[in-house]
Amino acid sequence: MGQTTITKRYRFCAAHRLHTDHLSPEQNWAAFGKCNNPNGHGHNYVVLVTVAGRDQAAAGSPVDLARLDQLATEQIVRRFDHHDLNQDPAFKGTTTTGENLVMLIWDLLVPHLPAGQLRKVGVIETRDNYFEYAGSAQPVMQSAGRHNG
Repeated sequence: MGQTTITKRYRFCAAHRLHTDHLSPEQNWAAFGKCNNPNGHGHNYVVLVTVAGRDQAAAGSPVDLARLDQLATEQIVRRFDHHDLNQDPAFKGTTTTGENLVMLIWDLLVPHLPAGQLRKVGVIETRDNYFEYAGSAQPVMQSAGRHNG
């Protein structure tokens, strides 16, 4: 029996500031430029969640899409929409880069889905910036430590 994948799109608007306490103000500006603005800046994020399931043409969709939508709404959209990512407890001591955000979203989803079902998570931050993570069944930000951009 083969497998199919389904990718669902979710959206949220959030602010953040790229900054790390490990660098001086000058080094932060050199590393992050205008994204280090003390007042922050915002994005209209698009999150792409790809899940897989066994082909079940006769039985309908191999993935419970209503459950996936509910999970994404609860774990991602409600948590981040119209919030400052720097204030989220998961980013305490961590830079709010797109790489760290996509790994956090993976961590928020993977424990709630059947083993092996989550295939990848993508985050479109801007027209030019896309981040993608395809990890293990274990949360990456918790098991591997946080990444300090």
